[in-house]
Amino acid sequence: MASILKVDTIQDQSGNNIINENADTITIGASGDTITVPTGATMTVPNGGLSGQNYPAFEAGSTSDQTISSGVNTKVIFGGELYDTNNCFDSSTNHRFTPTVAGKYFCYTTVRADGAASTFNYMILSFYKNGSIVPNYMPPFANRPFARFLNNPIDDFTLNISLTVDFNGTTDYLEVFSEVELTTGSPVLARGCIFGGYRIGA
Repeated sequence: MASILKVDTIQDQSGNNIINENADTITIGASGDTITVPTGATMTVPNGGLSGQNYPAFEAGSTSDQTISSGVNTKVIFGGELYDTNNCFDSSTNHRFTPTVAGKYFCYTTVRADGAASTFNYMILSFYKNGSIVPNYMPPFANRPFARFLNNPIDDFTLNISLTVDFNGTTDYLEVFSEVELTTGSPVLARGCIFGGYRIGA
């Protein structure tokens, strides 16, 4: 014989709501609880049934041209935000991403440099974590800046890089730096450069 239990709320022995249904919304767990799916059990969620699983997340862009000194490694300024789910990107002062949840994050950036015709000697694009360069572990540029382009006889060039970065959720931060050397004049990092990232897991 089937049995039916009809309730709106189930509480633990301390009186905290651990299962609650209100206005067609079911809340599981109280503040501070950990909800665990045991080994051997599975949970199926339909496509589009989860939200917020890749947060914190952000994407920022440069809102104006940035003139830099030739041959000098310089932080790229991203003054505008397309979105910033947890207010972890500082677009006004430090132009850095400091996520408040520990874990691994997929981070990416695209930067375009402009100069006079046929003036490029090289361009370098790098991520800096906590003030130190994140090295490229792939040959032939192992332990060197992540993206580089040398001896390019044109007047503009675009580099993009992406990688996974571990953050502690409190003090770790990420910035974008670029170095461009011209044979003459000062390079310009063009308006519309992009910097973004989102959490992919623990």
